[in-house]
Amino acid sequence: MGAQPVVGVLALQGDVREHLAALAASGADARPVRRPEELAGVDGLVLPGGESTTMSKLALAFGLMAPLRERVAAGMPAYGSCAGMIMLADKILDPRSGQETVGGIDMIVRRNAFGRQNESFEAALEVDGVEGGPVEGVFIRAPWVESTGARAEVLATYGDHPVAVRQGNLLATSFHPELTGDHRVHGLFAEMVRSAR
Repeated sequence: MGAQPVVGVLALQGDVREHLAALAASGADARPVRRPEELAGVDGLVLPGGESTTMSKLALAFGLMAPLRERVAAGMPAYGSCAGMIMLADKILDPRSGQETVGGIDMIVRRNAFGRQNESFEAALEVDGVEGGPVEGVFIRAPWVESTGARAEVLATYGDHPVAVRQGNLLATSFHPELTGDHRVHGLFAEMVRSAR
């Protein structure tokens, strides 16, 4: 099992508290990250659901975008849910003006692809690497993956679209496992962080 991994949650905007609780339930020492010096003290990072454009602009304003890119490029494990998936994509199909990503996963994503807030839904998903039956996927203004490169591994699909992707130490889901009380996806990520150390 190893020592408890220190996992940060990017705490600029979005469902930070829910991720902190899910990580703690998964055996991680979970901490909010708002500043570069806090980022330097974690073994892995969650980029939460929220509004990807706002998150991008705040990361730039707080001086976090460059150190985030450096840590991810250097192999720090990161997990992005919903807006966090967009942040970890190498390319966004329809970015808002001034929107940037951390990048790292060889995929193209489409923002709000599953529709508006009032078109939110839940679906049972088989996710490779997560044992114990389907994961309940909560989709809220969720992106989907339009395409992946050779290095990205699709872990789950909904309809014809990838909704969970892994590339090395990076994990991303279109859906919000932090909202369900099922901590298996966070458990998978905590194990990725332990292995990377």
